Amino acid sequence: MVTSSVASVGAASAAERAGDPRPKANFWALTLGSIGVVYGDIGTSPLYALRESVAAATGAGGPADEAVILGVLSLIVWALLLVVTLKYVVILLTADNNGEGGTLALMALARRVVTRGSGAVVMLGVTSAALFYGDAIITPALSVLSAVEGLKVATPALDHYVVALTVVILIALFAVQSRGTARVAAFFGPVTLLWFAAIAAAGAAHVAQNPRVLLAFNPLFGVSFVAGHGVIALFTLGAVFLAVTGAEALYADLGHFGRRPIRTAWIGLVLPALLVNYLGQGALLLAEPKAIENPFFLLYPQWALLPMIVLATAATVIASQAVITGAYSLTRQAMQLGLLPRLEVRHTSAEHAGQIFMPRVNMLLLVGVLLLVGLFRSSSALASAYGIAVTGTMVVTGLLALVVIWKVWKWPLWAAAALIVPFLCIDITFLAANLLKIVEGGWVPLALGGALMTVMYTWRRGSRLLFEKTRRLETPLESLVQALERKPPVRVPGTAVFLTGDPQSAPTALLHSLKHYKVLHEKNAILTVQTTSAPRVAPEERVRIEPLSESFSRVIIQYGFMESPNVPRALAIARKQGWTFDVMSTSFFLSRRALKPAAKSGMPRWQDRLFIWLARSANDAADHFQIPTGRAVEVGTQVTV
Repeated sequence: MVTSSVASVGAASAAERAGDPRPKANFWALTLGSIGVVYGDIGTSPLYALRESVAAATGAGGPADEAVILGVLSLIVWALLLVVTLKYVVILLTADNNGEGGTLALMALARRVVTRGSGAVVMLGVTSAALFYGDAIITPALSVLSAVEGLKVATPALDHYVVALTVVILIALFAVQSRGTARVAAFFGPVTLLWFAAIAAAGAAHVAQNPRVLLAFNPLFGVSFVAGHGVIALFTLGAVFLAVTGAEALYADLGHFGRRPIRTAWIGLVLPALLVNYLGQGALLLAEPKAIENPFFLLYPQWALLPMIVLATAATVIASQAVITGAYSLTRQAMQLGLLPRLEVRHTSAEHAGQIFMPRVNMLLLVGVLLLVGLFRSSSALASAYGIAVTGTMVVTGLLALVVIWKVWKWPLWAAAALIVPFLCIDITFLAANLLKIVEGGWVPLALGGALMTVMYTWRRGSRLLFEKTRRLETPLESLVQALERKPPVRVPGTAVFLTGDPQSAPTALLHSLKHYKVLHEKNAILTVQTTSAPRVAPEERVRIEPLSESFSRVIIQYGFMESPNVPRALAIARKQGWTFDVMSTSFFLSRRALKPAAKSGMPRWQDRLFIWLARSANDAADHFQIPTGRAVEVGTQVTV
């Protein structure tokens, strides 16, 4: 999955990205923050992963024998060691894009160095982003539902209230998103730290009673199980993968916490706690095979059940919070990379730019989560829908990593392949295993991912067609400026800023202003906001000014794909370059296009209509660029697409 900026400890500093050491106190604060945010999802997997894996191994037909339990445990142990520890912690955390991680960051880095085949790189990024939203909807539903189901173990009479209580918790969770996560995030690390301590303690007690379970560290048990169980082994692998869901968060949150804190938290706490808990559940099943009903909660004595249910619910809410804010972050990146139309972005923290809230995304996620809870009604049923989206994302990450190691790190192709292909084989095996669950619920993330891929492809394709069509009709900017300087119209005081996506052509708003008002401001700026393939742009590189004439300038403002544009703040930087600028005496002219389907288009008619609907639903450009209310003038034109 892809999580984001919920940590109050803030983003990783530029000093660390450059390799400078951090202050010790800051390092430990970041490590604690990463425990709460990065590991929320994978940390709650013990609630259901072993139970579903053993159930798949036995065909849900009864208790499992020792060979099955040790075989499944061995697969889980080595999945954690190979997929999470070796692939993500050791290798991928090194493949960063100026300190940022995540599939879209990797896509932007790969696209920067790939000349032929850049379209394929973009499609991989689109696929990964689309699949992530399936994960973002399933994770809150599955995590919270599995925690609340612990009530059935404590008091079977409460079975009928599990779904209702889950719905109430989820609605409350999404309702508080608009308030921001800065205050809540301060509790994430300590609560999750307590969670890992509690699951490790319970697991260790049972391992001590039956140390034979430590044989699961022998990979031969896992290999023997897979070799001897045919198709059942493939179904089991699909369930085993539940133990590593959330591994993408290690990479996605690289920019927020830094490489060392994430690695320290995993190796020093999270991995040992997970291994001990899974082994403890295995030891319990060896002693009491009937405990397969809920081996996690049955690890605890009766007096500890309710406290653990409360702690598990808190931990799953934290895991859900992380993936929700991850959806906000990914959506903003997709917008900046031109994969989605503009949507409203609200900043919820004055200190940390990454803490944002997106109302439309929040509402769509809530509706999707509640539909899943109502449709599946149990974590076991919902687990069948889980995994496809995450395994698909892992495969894409592996492919993009191969490109980056080959092209950016300058490794020989054979060396890059020798490093990454073994992990790709593991990921593809897990993907094939999860594809077996399509009928049981795996169609949900696939359907959602397919719909979102269609939306992203349509928006990208339609935007390109619209740009090409309008560029053919537009006037070259320098020719227009020369004509205006030779025969200037009536001048009016003040500064006019004309926003345009093409800095080489005269903005439509400028042409219509001259046509209808027949006046020109004393100073005019042709402004283009560009998104780079880097996650962030340094302030000194933000603004570039090119004088075109005595009264015209071309201004280029650059933002990284993880930044939100703020035009007035960026123009304030231009003062240092000698451009006098007063936002309250400046008018910002924007072009608003009313789109209509053309008789002949580069896309099918249904895609034309989808693109037009997306364009109409886009957030207002003045709001998106944070232009002050009352200073924006919109000039409308009709364009066929």
